[in-house]
Amino acid sequence: MRGRPGLAVLLLLTLTGCVRPVVLDSEVLACREGDEGTPANGVVLLAQSVPTASWVPCLETIPLGWDVSGLEATDENARFWLDSDRDGRHAVEIRLDEHCDLTGATRIPSDREAMERWERVTQVTPQYVGTRSYVFEGGCISVLFRLSGENRAEPLGFATQGVGAVPRDAVREAVHEQTEGRLELDP
Repeated sequence: MRGRPGLAVLLLLTLTGCVRPVVLDSEVLACREGDEGTPANGVVLLAQSVPTASWVPCLETIPLGWDVSGLEATDENARFWLDSDRDGRHAVEIRLDEHCDLTGATRIPSDREAMERWERVTQVTPQYVGTRSYVFEGGCISVLFRLSGENRAEPLGFATQGVGAVPRDAVREAVHEQTEGRLELDP
């Protein structure tokens, strides 16, 4: 595994059932990294958690003032958190599940190809709290937000633009290539 020892560690942690949250930098969840432009190692871990999901969440960009504060993956779902210097700890949580709870949500025209978009706002003051869900074949990406700052448009814009998704097939191909065929995403 030329230059990608983290992939072996992530695969090993997944196989051993390790589900403790870990602190990461944003590169571990990048949609495209390195010269090859392949999904980062953390994206592989997310994909392994929900083997039915045809799309996997990742980070396109992370604006100044935001940090990845952790990742948790189980054999049923995966999630990671983003902290904001204005909106606090775990201001945004991104989840990957096989199914979403869309109770009380409203369908909105989607900004993502091959995905339905649903919105649910549960609180407006003093915090702005809600969920944006993207439903697709075999899974759902949810962006849960709890915003305390004055400017709510910026974090919601980040949730739309900064949080991306890569096709499962791209993750599968990257694992196969990076391990020279020794490992597969979906054994």
